[in-house]
Amino acid sequence: MNRAALIVLAIAAMLTGATETMAIEEAKYEVVKKDNNFEIRDYTPHIVAETLVVGSLEDAGSRAFKILFGYISGENRSRQKVEMTAPVSQQAKPEKIKMTAPVGQQRMEDKWAVSFMMPASYSLETLPEPENPKVTLRQVPGRRMAAVRYSGFWSEQGYLKNKLKLETWIKENGLKIDGDPLWARYNAPFTPWFLRRNEIMIPIATDAN
Repeated sequence: MNRAALIVLAIAAMLTGATETMAIEEAKYEVVKKDNNFEIRDYTPHIVAETLVVGSLEDAGSRAFKILFGYISGENRSRQKVEMTAPVSQQAKPEKIKMTAPVGQQRMEDKWAVSFMMPASYSLETLPEPENPKVTLRQVPGRRMAAVRYSGFWSEQGYLKNKLKLETWIKENGLKIDGDPLWARYNAPFTPWFLRRNEIMIPIATDAN
């Protein structure tokens, strides 16, 4: 093995280790069927912080990320109960929320809906209220999703290529599409393209095998 290949492997090992030590909460699901890079999953209900943006697939994701990251970093109104002390004081205090995965992106007519899943420890009642009116909190019901996993850049070309692969796999397996496709990203923007986990997910009917 040449020197360049060894360097690449060493960097990959270091970055993989960093990812494991900085593990973040992921959306919970049960795998119903697996076929190479394709899966059928049953997702549990969860809450998302969501924003709508206009633009191309790549630009929309970048714009929305800043808005949503601002919310989980403290741009919110946290009204917490405080134990009785002397004196009693009360203050609206920004609350930071842990990052989760994936970041979801879905077309909504002429806009893109980009969302962060909220940690399972929160409910709609306990999540801090967003200060930015562009951020909304929404309950997502449990649902069955067909998914295809791939690595690579966050590009429209990759999105369309893998969406077509998944749609073809769904059709070949006699499944019924029951909603719009979702583009899911699991890594930070600085993660090298060859280590990124990207997925296309499409809701399918629950009576499908």
